[in-house]
Amino acid sequence: MSTFSKTILHWYSENKRALPWRTTRDPYKIWLSEILLQQTRVAQGLPYYERFLKEYPQIEALAAAEESEILKLWQGLGYYSRARNLHASAKMITGELKGIFPSSHKELLALKGVGDYTASAIASICFDEATPVVDGNVYRVLARYYGSSVPINTPKGISYFKELALEVMDRDNAGEYNQAIMEFGAIQCTPQNPVCDSCPLNNSCHALNVGSVKELPVKLKKNKVKIRHFNYYVPLDHNGNTLLKKRVGKGIWENLFEFPLIESDRLLQEKEMKGAIENDDQFVISELVLWKEEAIIHKLSHQHLVTRFWIAQIDGVLKDGLSFERLETYPVPVLIADFIDTLKNSYFWPKEIS
Repeated sequence: MSTFSKTILHWYSENKRALPWRTTRDPYKIWLSEILLQQTRVAQGLPYYERFLKEYPQIEALAAAEESEILKLWQGLGYYSRARNLHASAKMITGELKGIFPSSHKELLALKGVGDYTASAIASICFDEATPVVDGNVYRVLARYYGSSVPINTPKGISYFKELALEVMDRDNAGEYNQAIMEFGAIQCTPQNPVCDSCPLNNSCHALNVGSVKELPVKLKKNKVKIRHFNYYVPLDHNGNTLLKKRVGKGIWENLFEFPLIESDRLLQEKEMKGAIENDDQFVISELVLWKEEAIIHKLSHQHLVTRFWIAQIDGVLKDGLSFERLETYPVPVLIADFIDTLKNSYFWPKEIS
C-alpha cells in the first residue's frame, strides 16, 4: 500500500459522511446511488435515493414500472436520460440477464448509461475488483497532489489519470479506497477553498508547495453555449381544460411533457404568436395574454433556453384536454413545473381546485 493511499484511507475512517449507500454492498442500491449522483450534489440526491428505494425496493419493481412513473419520481434532478437508461438497464438485468447483476467492470459497461466511472464504482465496492474510479473529485486530488497539468477533459488526460489512479490505489481494499478518495475530494480537497491547512497530505502536495492549487486540475474550455428561444402557450377551452404534449425524439427532456411549444430564432410578439398558434394547432384564439414580459432564462449544461409563456383562450373544446388538477400527475421538466406552481396562484387556475 502506498503512503498516499494509506493516508487517504486513514482520513476516510475519521471523516466520512454517514450515507445510506455506504452501509451496503447490494449492487442494485450502489448502482442506483451512482446514477442518481451523476451531475447531482449528495444533499440533493439523497431524498431521491430514499424515495426510489421506497417505491422500488428491488430491481424487479423498477423494471416493471412505467417509464412515466420513473420520470415523475425523477422530476427536478435534470439529465432525464439517466432515468431512462436506469429503467432500460433494470429491464435488461431482470430479463436478458435473468435477474443476475453484472459483477465485473467489463460486464457492467454493457448496461445502458453505465460508463467507466460507474462500472468501476460498482465493481470495486460490490465485487472487490481492483479497478479505480476517476470522477471530478479524483481528478482534482490527483492533479493537485502530483502536480499534473494534463487537461482532464481530453483523451490523453482521461488515459493518464486512469493509469495514475490505478498505480496509487490500494488494490487489496479497492471499494473502500475508491470511496475514500472521492470523499477526500468532496470534503477536503474541494474545488474552491480547499482545506489545505489541515490536509494530511499537505507536506507532499505538489500544488500546495508551488502555489498552483487554484490552477489545477486543468480543463479545456467548453464549446460555446447554444441559445434557443422557447415560446410556450397554454391553451384554455370553455371547459377549463388545457393541453400537454409529449416530447419525442432525441434531445432534451425526451418523453417528458410540456405545454405546446413554438421554437423560433427569437421571442415572438403577440401577432406573430397568435398566427403561429392558429397555424400550428388550428386553434381559433379569442384572447392571448403574455404571462410575463421578462423572459425566463433556463440554463442547461450546453444551452440556454430563453422562454416566455402565453395564455391562449380558445373557442371550442380541446381534444384530449386535461383538467388543471391532472397537470401535476405528469412528468414535466423543472421549467414547466415551476411555471405550473406560479400558475396555481393566478386567476387562470380554477378556484375550486386551488
